Amino acid sequence: MLQSIQGDRDSRERDQSSQGKVEPSLYTVKALLILDSLGQRLLAKYYDGTFPTAKEQAAFERSIFSKTHREGGEIACLEGLTVVYRSSVDLFFYVVGGCQENELMLSAVLACLLDTLGHLLRKEVEKRWLLDNMEGTFLVVDEIVDRGVILESDPQQVIQRLSLRAPEPAAYGFVLFDYLTGSSERRDVGDAGGRE
Repeated sequence: MLQSIQGDRDSRERDQSSQGKVEPSLYTVKALLILDSLGQRLLAKYYDGTFPTAKEQAAFERSIFSKTHREGGEIACLEGLTVVYRSSVDLFFYVVGGCQENELMLSAVLACLLDTLGHLLRKEVEKRWLLDNMEGTFLVVDEIVDRGVILESDPQQVIQRLSLRAPEPAAYGFVLFDYLTGSSERRDVGDAGGRE
């Protein structure tokens, strides 16, 4: 069913772009990539059928890396797609959207990803740390984008959501009960000591 929804969305986008009008859509991100300094994939999430096979994805990644790894810019138009990118130490981060996509929204996703990973690391993101913490990186990506829909662009909110996975404190009534029970036990011990 998910494939049919994506197929319908892709055909709608082609029909609208051929007619010259594009309706707003929540599906703004087509791909999110992290490549190393040699252009090798470390993490890649493709959210629609733009690059359906692994061979096409690898070719796109080589193409995007060859055109962006030397440039100092942050935005590129490549193969009819809008690509927002940034480098950090020995990594390249890419957020890919459609040709009519708002670059500021894509840039906000990229900034959120880098800021969240940097906060979790407590310094700049580098390849060794990313490989050691790949499951955490996937969690961060999934909190920011789901199936091409931007869920969050505020790094503090993403960090808060990830930290909520820790056990929550007991409810107020139980804390009050423990407090009252603990204080009565202390009184009983104190009274017993005074009687002897």
